[in-house]
Amino acid sequence: MKTKYQVIIDDIKSKILSGDYIIGEQIPTESVLQEKYNVSRHTVRKAILDLANEGFLRSEKGSGTYVSNKYQSKSTRGSTNKTIGVMTTYISDYIFPSIIRGIETRLKEDNYSLLLASTNNDVEQEKRALEMMLAYGVDGLIIEPTKSNQYNPNIAYYLSFKEHDVPLIMINAFYEELDLPFLCLDDTQSSYLATKELISKGHMQIGLIAKIDDLQGKYRMKGYIKALGEAKLRFQPEQVLSFTTETKPDLSRNLKKFLIENKDMLTAIVCYNDEVGLEVANVCRQIDLPVPEKLSIIGQDNSYIAKNANIKLTTLTHPQEQMGRDAADWVIKRLQGKKDLPNETYYQPELIEGETVKELDVE
Repeated sequence: MKTKYQVIIDDIKSKILSGDYIIGEQIPTESVLQEKYNVSRHTVRKAILDLANEGFLRSEKGSGTYVSNKYQSKSTRGSTNKTIGVMTTYISDYIFPSIIRGIETRLKEDNYSLLLASTNNDVEQEKRALEMMLAYGVDGLIIEPTKSNQYNPNIAYYLSFKEHDVPLIMINAFYEELDLPFLCLDDTQSSYLATKELISKGHMQIGLIAKIDDLQGKYRMKGYIKALGEAKLRFQPEQVLSFTTETKPDLSRNLKKFLIENKDMLTAIVCYNDEVGLEVANVCRQIDLPVPEKLSIIGQDNSYIAKNANIKLTTLTHPQEQMGRDAADWVIKRLQGKKDLPNETYYQPELIEGETVKELDVE
């Protein structure tokens, strides 16, 4: 639990970095802060002194305490190298190492440094990462949004980057509330192709495993529904199993229940991604449900875990390293003064056949 002293520091710093307190603005008086945080004058003064030492505040005798601009100055860091901040939901697993490798390769070509942070798909961790990037004074930013299918309480931080004319591009998803450039896989098309492939193989009872707190999951469900509609197959909510970042640890247990309940109905499943597809295959082994003889599975993203699994998963492509490279290239070109850069880029997925889809005999 934070001390009251640390709460004051974090709160004032957040207000400065998010733009609630602007440069040159006077912050509330010591007595007001004392009352607001229910602390002693000594605690308030100690917090203000520490924030002044960090360059966030400056005090004028007889006048008050003001927001300083020193925290934004790169000269205070003793560095003239340009640094690009990169924030992803995760760093060390799934498709993210490939994306980061693409970013890093492109940045090195122009001698840019990389400042990396992970949010673990948690908005509070995203807030801390954004504050770090703002305090450091990064020259540009590449961000994979956190819980992109939900309202994001950190919008003010993104607006602060825009106000300071810091080039910012999003990857894999975007916040629909903000008008920011992005690079994304065409997630609707990815699930559409997956579902269409199963339909072409004679499957008419097709389930979906959907992650619902990320925009990718929203659009992948849209593609699934679109393909069903074109084939005049009814969308059946009971054939959809949804999960979120918080409920993901329970996915295996929930999958087992879902598959047992639907094993006499479903002949195929479209999965949110390869990680989920392989988990479905694993649960199928546990309950003696042969893949693909009794259940066909399609993943998405063509991840390294699918390539190295003991079963060759049918999946859809994801640009991964190319997306990372393109994002870094976009930021570099914007910093070089180029204005006519695309605001929206969608990569088109392609089906990669594996051994987890069976063609049914159609009478």
